[in-house]
Formats: sequence, C-alpha cells, structure tokens
Amino acid sequence: MRSKTINYFICFLLPVFTMAQNYRALHGSPYAGSLGVHNNPASILHAPYKWDLTLFGAQFKTSTNAITVVDYSLLSNPANSKYFFNNGAYKRFADQMVNFNLLNARIAIGKKKAIAFGVNIRGYNNLHTGSFNYIDTARTFGDFFKQNPNTTFQMDQVHSAMAEFYFTYSQTVFDNSTARLNAGITVKGGRGISGNQLSLINGSVSNTIVNNRPVYTVNNALLQYGYSSNYDRIPKGGTNNLANFFKYTEGAATIDGGVELIIKPQEVPDYYDDDNFYDYNWKLGLSILDAGLANFKYGTESRVASGVKAGITDIQLDNTFDSTITSLKIFNDSLASVAGSISNIGGNHFQVINPMRVVLNADRFIYGAFFINAELSVNIPTGFLKEYKRVNEINLLTITPRWETRKWGAFLPFSFNTNKQFWIGGAFKAGPLLIGVHNWSNVFSKKKIQNGGGYIALVLRAREDVAGKKDRRLNCPTIF
Repeated sequence: MRSKTINYFICFLLPVFTMAQNYRALHGSPYAGSLGVHNNPASILHAPYKWDLTLFGAQFKTSTNAITVVDYSLLSNPANSKYFFNNGAYKRFADQMVNFNLLNARIAIGKKKAIAFGVNIRGYNNLHTGSFNYIDTARTFGDFFKQNPNTTFQMDQVHSAMAEFYFTYSQTVFDNSTARLNAGITVKGGRGISGNQLSLINGSVSNTIVNNRPVYTVNNALLQYGYSSNYDRIPKGGTNNLANFFKYTEGAATIDGGVELIIKPQEVPDYYDDDNFYDYNWKLGLSILDAGLANFKYGTESRVASGVKAGITDIQLDNTFDSTITSLKIFNDSLASVAGSISNIGGNHFQVINPMRVVLNADRFIYGAFFINAELSVNIPTGFLKEYKRVNEINLLTITPRWETRKWGAFLPFSFNTNKQFWIGGAFKAGPLLIGVHNWSNVFSKKKIQNGGGYIALVLRAREDVAGKKDRRLNCPTIF
C-alpha cells in the first residue's frame, strides 16, 4: 500500500478547509458605518455621514495547528507552495471563517435614528480532535496505530454557510449633557446553503503479536457524517445545477442586539453649534450576536456507523480503504463491510447553531485623529442544546491603536484568539477602499499562511453629515 492511504485517513480526521464579520480594524470606529453593524447594531447611529454603502466586502480567516504551508506568502507565487501534516502527539484544530458583504447600506434618519440593510454570505468551519500522534513516516494503518498505543480517537467537525438578508434599526434611548445611549437590533433571514458534520467517538485499537509481527484490531468506534442534501442536486452535467443547489436549501434565521454608551467630552457645550455632536471621550459597546441557527437536510449518502465487526485488523483496513475509493458512495459500501452496524440518515434534518457570542467593546479618543480600541468576544455556551451542532468564532481579545480621519486611516490590531494564537495585523483606509490582514506573518513569512487571513471592502459615503457640519475632533488636526 502506498503512503497516501494513511494520509487519506488523516484527511478524514482533518477535513479539507471550507469556507464572520471580522473587519476587526474598524471595530469601534465612528466611520465603520454599514460594516460596523455586524459587530454591534447600535453602532450605525454614531456615524456622522447621512448614508454609506458597502458595494462589496470580503473577509477570510483561518487558524490551525494541524497543517503547515511552506514556500508561500501573500507576496509569492502560490504555484510554488507545499504543505505537510505536522508531526507530534497533541490535539489538532482547524477553524475557518469567510464572509461576503453585498450592497450593505446604512441610512441616518436624523441624528437619533438610523437603519441598515443588505445581503451577506458567510460560512464557518470548526474542527477539533482528541490528542493523537502522527509521524510522516507512517505508510499503513498499522504504522499509524503503532504510533498511538492506548489512544482513544475523538474528533468533531461542523461546517455551516448561510446566505442572508438583514435589516437593522437603531435609535437613541437617552441623551444628556454627559452621555448618550444608543440601542439597536438586527434581524436576519435567509437560507442554509451549505452544511456538513463529522464526528468520531471512542475509537479504540488493541494489538497482539502474530508471527513476530504486531497486528492491530479495531475494538470500537461510533462514526457519524452527513452533508446538506442540496449537494445531491448538482449531478454531473446539466444546466440547472446552480439553481437546484439553492432551490433545495432550508431556512436560517438570526438576531443581533446591542447598546452603545457615548461618554461626551466634559467641556462647556455650545448649543448653537452641532460640530461637537459626534465627539466623545469613551464609547462603550455591548452586543449579543448571531443568536439563531441554520437548518439543513441530510444528503442521501449520510451515515451513522456504530461498532466494528469482530476481528477487523489494520491489514483489512488497508485492503478495504484503498485507492479504489473515489466517491462517498463507494466509501459507504466499504465502511459497511467493517462496521458493526450502519444506518442511512439521509432525509433527516439537522440544525447548526450560529456562533452566538457576547462582545464587549471600549473605544477611547486619545488626541487629534488617534484612538485605541479594546474588544472582548466570548462564545456563549450551548451545551444544554446537545441535539444541535454548532459553530464558533475564534475571536477572543483584540486591542487596536488607530490613526483615522474621514479619508485616511492606519490600524494596528493585536489579537489573541481562542486557539491561544497571538497575531499582529494591520489595515489601511484610503477614501472608499479598506484593505487589511489579520496576521502580518502572512505577508512576510513563507510558512505562516495557514494562520491569519485578510479583508477588503469598497465603501461609498455621503458628502454631507447628518448634523450638516463636519465634526472637528474626528478630523486630522491642522499642522501649523
């Protein structure tokens, strides 16, 4: 058996990366506008423009300790890249998030009310395993099992992607001489366009010596895997594949809510001058995001396999799962020959909980066009909803110094995520264009592309302000 067979098994434990609103440099910015709504619905009110429109925005983020990509950075040719599975005995993870924003609009209805709406496509993939050992010299299942004596194999992977339309309303709750409180709510409705889940529970192996050679016997495992049924609607050939793919999807719904407290500068106000309406010393935000779920129907080749037939050894696995497996249907037939029992779950429904989280944000005005922002994002536990799958965000703590005027901006976010990775990112704003990276190592290192990502957005803004005049403190200071 060739060495790729064991790699197929590792790929089974670590599925291919799939396709999050994380323009993190803009969090807390009064110029975030229609992009800021996805971090806190209340934030659209504290923006000086009468309206703004995100023509297009895209963001991708990936985090893993399982694979390393070498000879590739954002400044090099991807054709030269290579990858390998990392050696060692430890728990693996692979998390990816992607989103596309299409025609996201924000409109101010005076100074104390605003709305926002638009279309998003976004997806999440989370994979986490128990601890197991892998060394790239493994050629067979026996080699792999030899590296993992007394190991219980565990793995859980969930992917969910949605196409959604959202509507946001925000208004001022109270406003006095020292503070203003804004509140907002976002309702999202759409379709779950892509979903899958894969879990392995209590996989175990024992070994004996036969003819002076170790023989490994598979004792137990519970394996469940499934995908959304709309993938069954894209057969080979045909002209209606894409239409069928979206037609046979299930519903998805989400709600966001947030408040934002603006602490005003403690100076004598001029009630005849609106220039200082958007000035602040502190801006404190609290939001609950993505409370909801996406629905999917299992595809026809989705299965649950429980237990293992007596006497199944590593040699039989080598012969059963070989290079002749070229489709999930063939894999299912091969699995049926070794599983204790196997059931078809195609046609049943499954739900994936969206990445529900609480976000705390504090934005501090420093001087002129300098600000500093701090944000804490905490995933809300859903262990009591055991019948549902869920996806998570990896954001945890981000601190972002920024220099920003109406047309220009430079941002330097420092972030520590739930996978205990520390990234230094950066972003630049030039008129309507925003471009950024989550991790500068993606640009300057040729072995870190698997951890990081980037974003780009094109945002049009009104020439006139809501207050009719341009606020002074948010402009670049005059240089004499």
